[in-house]
Amino acid sequence: MRLIVASSILETICLVWVLLVPASTVHALPRTSVKNILVREENPKDTKSHLVLPYAFSTESMGFTLGVGGAVKGYGQDQLLLGSTVFGSVDSAVGGFLGMWDYRPLWTERFFFSAQGMAGHFPRQRAYSATSFEPDSPRPGSNESSKDDFIEESGFDNWTDFRLEYVLPLGNARSDALSKYRLQGGLLRSDPVGGQQWNPLESGVSTLLLRQFNRFRSFETDSGDLDATTHPFELAISYNNTDFPPNPSYGSYQYFSVTHDFGWLESPGSWTFVEFEASKYFSLGTSEWAKQRIIALNFWTGDTPSWEEHGGDDGNITVAHRSPFYEGASLGGFYRMRGYPVDRFNDRSVIYTAAEYRYTLDWNPIGSVSWLRFLQSDWLQLVGFIEGGRVANNYDLSVLLQDWKADGGFGLRSMFAGGVVRLDIGFSEESATGWVMFGHPF
Repeated sequence: MRLIVASSILETICLVWVLLVPASTVHALPRTSVKNILVREENPKDTKSHLVLPYAFSTESMGFTLGVGGAVKGYGQDQLLLGSTVFGSVDSAVGGFLGMWDYRPLWTERFFFSAQGMAGHFPRQRAYSATSFEPDSPRPGSNESSKDDFIEESGFDNWTDFRLEYVLPLGNARSDALSKYRLQGGLLRSDPVGGQQWNPLESGVSTLLLRQFNRFRSFETDSGDLDATTHPFELAISYNNTDFPPNPSYGSYQYFSVTHDFGWLESPGSWTFVEFEASKYFSLGTSEWAKQRIIALNFWTGDTPSWEEHGGDDGNITVAHRSPFYEGASLGGFYRMRGYPVDRFNDRSVIYTAAEYRYTLDWNPIGSVSWLRFLQSDWLQLVGFIEGGRVANNYDLSVLLQDWKADGGFGLRSMFAGGVVRLDIGFSEESATGWVMFGHPF
């Protein structure tokens, strides 16, 4: 096995934001978040923060990289976060990122708008995908495909993401769309957001999401450039019924969405993806060495009902009305099947499960180092996890529930000013892979 360090555009963002972002609002999953005002009892009067910081890292796909990033939180609106970063590497990787999260327009109390985007060129991009394949051989990226069946070339990865969220006047958000957390030592000391009963009318926070995102990826091969472009819309509803959404210790979470690309602009065709996700958390209380012990469970499934397979004149099979390999029913990477590379498996349908044991230590060496106190580290957490799942070219449970891929691993996580940062190492039959990212994977 070889250790593959995460090396996509998201990794570039997170490696700087580990030190920059003082909130839990920056994460790819889940796509909705409970809007909040967070007060740490260690500095209750400090509601604003800002930071500019240079950084450096080295990965297999980008080489040695230098950059600088900055962020401001709480200026203008308590929940508003702004940030950006630029970077470049000795292997000709170059890019920039700009984002704004949870801006509440002055004319509303319940709508929140977020926008972010990045443009970058990377020397080694990998795709487990093909436009056509032989009928008697596994399609690249399928559950039976070879780990070596991919293309890896230099190219662009540019994207934008716009989200409009509406916090429903139900449950804990009945009177105020902003939830207020008071923390001591990184643990919730104010009333929980939910988790004591499953009832959207009385507990938790329900959110509607309208999302429009765009992504362009290119691969500069010797025979010409290949590209994959998409411009979809997503409509979703979520119900977060946990005690403290940035770091749940009990309760549950559900998410249902429909994503559709109309085939506009450069999109090669229309496609639709339907997904459902659910998580459950159990608190085991404290122990001699831990101030929290949590079991976290996750389930995710999805299907691409627009998927069509056609036989060509050359005898090969082509797929129409499918999502790009990096969207839809995809496993591998930062969040699901962490023992595999990003988007290692992709097909029409998917099923996935995970379990984590989160052990929050009483001991926190980072918090006791004077020159690191600006990070506002509240705790360290040890994590063990196992995952299993598979993709298939049809939503058939008799297929989806057999011949699963599996992995497992461990992680080290920390809370910085109310936001969780994680380092996860996953092991599978194909590789050992390391990820640095914001927030718990679920």
